[in-house]
Amino acid sequence: MRDLAYLKLLAREYPTVKAASSEIINLMAIRGLPKGTEYFFSDLHGEYEAFIHLLRSASGIIREKISETFGYVISDEEEIALANLIYYPEKNLMLARKEGKLNEDWQKVMIYRLVRICKEASSKYTRSKVRKKMPPDFAYIIDELLHVDYNDENKKVYYDEIIHSIIEIGMGTEFIKALCYLIQNLTIDNLHIIGDIFDRGPRADFIMDELMQFHDVDIQWGNHDVSWMGAATGNLACICNVLRIAIRYNGFDLLEDGYGINLRPLSMFAARVYKDDPCTRFLPKILDENIYDAVDPGLAAKMHKAIAVIQFKVEGQIVKRRPEFHMDERTHITAIDFEKGTVSIRGKDYKMLDMDLPTVDPKDPLKLTKEEEELVHNLCMSFKHSSTLHRHIRFIYSHGGMYKCCNSNLLYHGCIPMKENGEFDELNLNGIIYSGKRLLDYIEDAVKMAYFLPEDDASKEWYQDFMWYLWCGPKSPVYGKDNMATFEGYFVADKTVAKENMNPYYKLSEKEEFCDKILKEFGLPLEGSHIINGHVPVKLKDGESPIKGNGKLYVIDGGLSKSYQPKTGIAGYTLIFNSRHLALAEHKPFDRNHENTPKVTIVEKMQKRVMVADTDTGKMLAEKIADLKELVAAYRGGIIKEKLD
Repeated sequence: MRDLAYLKLLAREYPTVKAASSEIINLMAIRGLPKGTEYFFSDLHGEYEAFIHLLRSASGIIREKISETFGYVISDEEEIALANLIYYPEKNLMLARKEGKLNEDWQKVMIYRLVRICKEASSKYTRSKVRKKMPPDFAYIIDELLHVDYNDENKKVYYDEIIHSIIEIGMGTEFIKALCYLIQNLTIDNLHIIGDIFDRGPRADFIMDELMQFHDVDIQWGNHDVSWMGAATGNLACICNVLRIAIRYNGFDLLEDGYGINLRPLSMFAARVYKDDPCTRFLPKILDENIYDAVDPGLAAKMHKAIAVIQFKVEGQIVKRRPEFHMDERTHITAIDFEKGTVSIRGKDYKMLDMDLPTVDPKDPLKLTKEEEELVHNLCMSFKHSSTLHRHIRFIYSHGGMYKCCNSNLLYHGCIPMKENGEFDELNLNGIIYSGKRLLDYIEDAVKMAYFLPEDDASKEWYQDFMWYLWCGPKSPVYGKDNMATFEGYFVADKTVAKENMNPYYKLSEKEEFCDKILKEFGLPLEGSHIINGHVPVKLKDGESPIKGNGKLYVIDGGLSKSYQPKTGIAGYTLIFNSRHLALAEHKPFDRNHENTPKVTIVEKMQKRVMVADTDTGKMLAEKIADLKELVAAYRGGIIKEKLD
């Protein structure tokens, strides 16, 4: 007999033999269903329009379901129109109204087609689970329509009468919307985000709002996420870094409209200090136009330079107070020879491209001026008091981690730091050596400490500084490079000095034996398991493949960010794992005025159809079934009394 106290608690939910037995039957039936479809996205980088389109279209799978369901019954143009209606019901219903098509016949046809697609999308779920996903106002009606027997003439009449009544009372468009959102909801069962929601693209906050509404999502933290998480803790280096990147990519809408960050003090400071400096090395990359907070590119360049210089100072201060990070060679601002106009990097002098640094004191380069101190204080307060930012960051904490083991797949953003010889690299933190899985477990705890420790805790500052290390440190699993060459990129002409060498992991993991080593480290079976990560854009146009390690590793960052697309030739990947196969959806660069359906390719077929019983959820259900069987035995043995009416 299991723990009696636990069984008594379970008895509150299932107070009789009948109730417990009924749930056992229900759970056993669920275990016999095909597994739900999992979607894996990586490196969203603020590209909200492209990501939301992929989410609503299930990366092209909804279009496939339309083709499979209707075959040659409807034309390609009608398929596209139906798909667009499912993705964006409000917009397309307004368009239909404007074109004069929104009559009873059109609504009947659309409802009929949507019910057919809905029936197809819901086929692998229990009726109960589908009901739970339905909008409450229409749940009963949708349930009836999904289970109509088309061979029964009386049922067909009943079906037609339901649809006629919905349209007659003026609820046709609302019903169509409900069906569209239900189809979206049913197509993706689990959503995995493999890091880097933030930076470069225009509105990461819109992506966060969308993720927070999704029914089942997890997030593996990327280096850009960690930088924003560090900024939310109040770490000045992280604050300066996220501001610098946002200004560099013209992300003023995200900062001011999205998160309410007051940039006026920075703009006034930059305009005054760099009044006669064109700041040409700091002109923003305008990939997206701002809607709410348009800033003149000349002023943006001055703001960009101002915050970059402050960032190099506060980063240098961290390096000085944290010798255990072993990053002394990164404080380039202290190695400038103001008389010669050069900077010494790794023992060699390079000519500086820009020596207009009025706020840098050659005698104490890392010291902030009084104006800079006041500015960073105000910026820090703005980050700490942004309710929207903290709502998003808390969600990233509650739904995220450094890695996730899920259904024999190992998910993480960057890498598992390794040495050239194939051994796990070690990181010495406060006298304790960490590597492999143990390193990621420690980092996950440290990231939580940085945010959740009380402000008066003496150790909080160390954890906050460690957040910055994770952004750019040479042994950071989310960064995966030996150098962050931000300073060199701005100030040194010789591009060889700005080289950022990838961790040996990236070469080693192309071999199956090293993938197996990592899977074994995380306790996953070698047969049928995969590693799924992002971080490094796959240059498809140069012949690179996202599939490595003889099918053991999938790198799904193919460039959803517009800044990467010239290098990759595509706009990223979605990895799709359903009960029958793994598939890669290759994204097109998003164009709101054209058809954007990705190219979907099956890359691995399952040896047998994967059922819920074969998944992590199935194992949990099996444990619950065992508990319920113990409860039934306790009832029948008189150990626990039933609560009969």
